[in-house]
Amino acid sequence: MLRDEIITVFGGSGFIGRHVVRALAKAGYRVRVASRRPHLAQDLRVMGVVGQVQLVQANLRVGASVERALEGASGVVNLVGILNENGRQTFSRLHAQGAKTVAEAAAAAGITRFVQMSAIGANENSASRYARTKAEGEASVMAAVPTATILRPSIVFGTEDGFFNRFASMARFAPALPLFGGGKTKFQPVFAGDVAKAVLAALEAPEAQGETYELGGPGVYSFEALMRFILEEIDRPRFLLPLPWQIGSVIAMVSELVAILPLIPPVLTQDQLVQLKSDNVVAEGAKTLADLGVQAETMDAIVPSYLGRYRRYGQFHEREA
Repeated sequence: MLRDEIITVFGGSGFIGRHVVRALAKAGYRVRVASRRPHLAQDLRVMGVVGQVQLVQANLRVGASVERALEGASGVVNLVGILNENGRQTFSRLHAQGAKTVAEAAAAAGITRFVQMSAIGANENSASRYARTKAEGEASVMAAVPTATILRPSIVFGTEDGFFNRFASMARFAPALPLFGGGKTKFQPVFAGDVAKAVLAALEAPEAQGETYELGGPGVYSFEALMRFILEEIDRPRFLLPLPWQIGSVIAMVSELVAILPLIPPVLTQDQLVQLKSDNVVAEGAKTLADLGVQAETMDAIVPSYLGRYRRYGQFHEREA
């Protein structure tokens, strides 16, 4: 049964956004997906009954479009984020100023249910621009909407993720995978479906208002362990090459120069390399998925289901013993 409440989701056409839209629709909410290019997200309509999922055009850099997207809404989810900058799509404009624009528009509309997607490692004093602007966005949201909930996931996995798919694809052609800094950085991968459940819980639980939650799965892995996991699942033995941070910096510099060419995304950026120097795990004492009533899925239960397509003879080819 459909509820009368409308939840506006900024960034709903992205990887995590699709899981969030599905979870909200399943819970009976009317979902308004605000996207820069709604014509490319028509498939979201089938995640609910006819008319339940609405697509609207909005750009966080254009305040009037944000205000229109919030008309009549009772809740807001801001998922907009980028992993590397491209043209006018910068960390500062989207993570910091964009989040501020959405929050201030929500406050002006009297909306108190607000979920801001941030990231583990968000810190105003970080050497990473990504992490700094995520922290600035958090601060702006809480200043405008004190009842907002901040969610900080570790790396997120799922069928369309940009981590496991990226390195599995790389392993199809590269004779070796790099281990920057020796591959010792730790991660706590979390399933996109669980992040979506966390968003739903944050919107519905009064005790979540004004709180910050760090979202991680049940396992903590080093970068090297994750690379070994990927190679085993796709049945492609590859050499794991430890590289000092200085070499990584040179690779990132070259990658950024090459990415100046159209349609060539950077393999690695200087800012991403800075982030790799810090562990990406749930902090001791932080509120977690469990506090939102979500039982985390394991990486082993989900990731193999979509990495099989990177095996030499396809997903139905049995791995060698």
